[in-house]
Amino acid sequence: MNAPDKPPEKAQDQFPKAVPDEGSYESSTAPWPTELRLFKEEARLEIEFSDGCTHSLPAEYLRVESPSAEVQGHGPSQKKIISGRRHVKIAAVEPVGHYAIRIVFDDKHDTGIFSWSYLRELGDTYAERWAAYQAALLYRGLSRDA
Repeated sequence: MNAPDKPPEKAQDQFPKAVPDEGSYESSTAPWPTELRLFKEEARLEIEFSDGCTHSLPAEYLRVESPSAEVQGHGPSQKKIISGRRHVKIAAVEPVGHYAIRIVFDDKHDTGIFSWSYLRELGDTYAERWAAYQAALLYRGLSRDA
């Protein structure tokens, strides 16, 4: 088999880009958060971005979509479905440099670093992700309640 099925990769295609594409969440022109508001009793975090978009993200959603290895695993196929978090609240929000926050939940989970880009993505894809989470719980016979 002398002829490969696809052309050989160029050297620049073998490594992640150092500079993101224009308009991506990681680019320098991406919308930047201008305000974060924590509503502890309502268990939600509201984020306003420089392009005028505002997302109100429930604590339960943030907890089950935490970017931590505990939730996401070490690859896309390793994501865990976290059940029993209907009543989780946000205990604290801590800055991480100029690019992210650490959310401390009242169930003691605090290892996820939520970048601004990931928070924007979570807001933009809330309906799809939440529906997929609820379907995954149902499929596995799990519940949002403990």
